Amino acid sequence: MDILLVLGCLVATLMWVSWSCARSYFETGRLRGMEEATREIGRGVASHCEREGGIVPAAVEKAMAAVNAVAQKRRHLTGTKTTDPYHAQLWILGDAIGEACWLKGHASGIRRKAPAEGKIRVDLSINELLQLSWLAHLGFQHMMPNYRGFEIYRFNSEEDAKEGALAVGKIEGVIPAKDRPVSDLTVQFKNRQKLITDWWEKEPDRLRA
Repeated sequence: MDILLVLGCLVATLMWVSWSCARSYFETGRLRGMEEATREIGRGVASHCEREGGIVPAAVEKAMAAVNAVAQKRRHLTGTKTTDPYHAQLWILGDAIGEACWLKGHASGIRRKAPAEGKIRVDLSINELLQLSWLAHLGFQHMMPNYRGFEIYRFNSEEDAKEGALAVGKIEGVIPAKDRPVSDLTVQFKNRQKLITDWWEKEPDRLRA
């Protein structure tokens, strides 16, 4: 009976030691795998951020250092369900990398949207483009000495004329001040508005006459 008890204790001890060793090997391999993955992520982020003369953001470097510091401390397993410090630092690292990538992508997007050097970009609606295309076409025709056309194009309404005037004013407004044909754009704007008001506000008087 004593022999069976001793054998039972030995078997139980062997099983506990085997389970403890397996758990230790698993945790060690898991930690090394996370460390290797973190190093590879760090290399990828560094190559991405250092492209075109950039640098790795300070937040990413700080998060990487914190992850390495936690990895060097062997964590003792407990029965409580607490957050793994390594996981917490990985979350911080992921947040820092995500923010760095977003900032880099946002900056690249702004650079791509920006006009080339010496160029000016103007945001116009479809209606403004239509107004300007007709005005430019008619202006070009009347600037040609050999133009002998008799077709007549007019604005349909006061609102239509105001939209055309605003579209022209928007084009004039983006011209650099040193390159503008006139120094005061308000003069031309007021002249256009006067043409509009003189025609449509005096229309009842013309009809009565």
